[in-house]
Amino acid sequence: MTGPVIAIHAGAATGASIVVEAEDRCRAALLEALADGRAVLENGGDALSAVQAAVMVMEDFELFNAGHGATLCSDGSVELSASLMASDRSAGAVAATKRTRNPIVGALAVLRSDQVLMIGEAADRRAADAGAEQVEPGYFITERQRARLRAQLGGTDHATVGAVCVDSHGRLAAATSTGGIRAQPPGRVGDSALLGAGTWADARVAVSCTGDGEAFIRAGVGRYIGALVEQGMTLAAACDHALAQVRELGGAGGLVAVDAGGAAALPFLTALMPRGVWRAGDEPVAWVGESAAASVAV
Repeated sequence: MTGPVIAIHAGAATGASIVVEAEDRCRAALLEALADGRAVLENGGDALSAVQAAVMVMEDFELFNAGHGATLCSDGSVELSASLMASDRSAGAVAATKRTRNPIVGALAVLRSDQVLMIGEAADRRAADAGAEQVEPGYFITERQRARLRAQLGGTDHATVGAVCVDSHGRLAAATSTGGIRAQPPGRVGDSALLGAGTWADARVAVSCTGDGEAFIRAGVGRYIGALVEQGMTLAAACDHALAQVRELGGAGGLVAVDAGGAAALPFLTALMPRGVWRAGDEPVAWVGESAAASVAV
């Protein structure tokens, strides 16, 4: 381990995407997220604080499916989910929140409680009691997403944002946040709020997933990668093996992962997955429309 590493993603997409049409804006948002995570680490913060900072930037960017600008449920509402986990197995998650501006901050509030997962109004209250900014539900809704719900353009959205980090002390953390699937029934919860599926961290690895949530849940992707690495598999091989399980279940998606030694993996099965990585001593780099091969050597 030579220094901290952060890897991020802004969701796996199966085809044409607004992130390609607005590639420069999206790349700038990815680089800002990496910069905020990097700043936390360079100012003495830990991996958990770094992934939270990176995800908050992506939650505030309206073209990513998390927080402001998230996809809409079938009734036109927004239900948000997020989770955080660290290498000491401390963890917190929220689902179906409607008022916490940054759902990842709500997940942190749960992590600091005796619970692990809270939902709905109770999760928003827990976040508010911990000092998380609250907004009217309309804050999250954009005209772009209203139009997409009305027209059902471009198929179903599955995008999510996430970050993983190993800090200079070898501590690992993962964070994931999402608005879910466009036109999902109210009350549907995908893998982003479920530890061991969409988010996982232990003493060896940190993982954040994106894609067909139900397939990632059935495959237990996050925990599965942790188990494979524990058995001696390399991080890259473990990630590929876990995504193969998702494919066998008829799903698609991607993930970002780091291990305690500083290796990073950013694989995906879809047409694209906006993503980025920063490693101490290097400049941050982000990819938007490029193929998976563009980020193999990280």
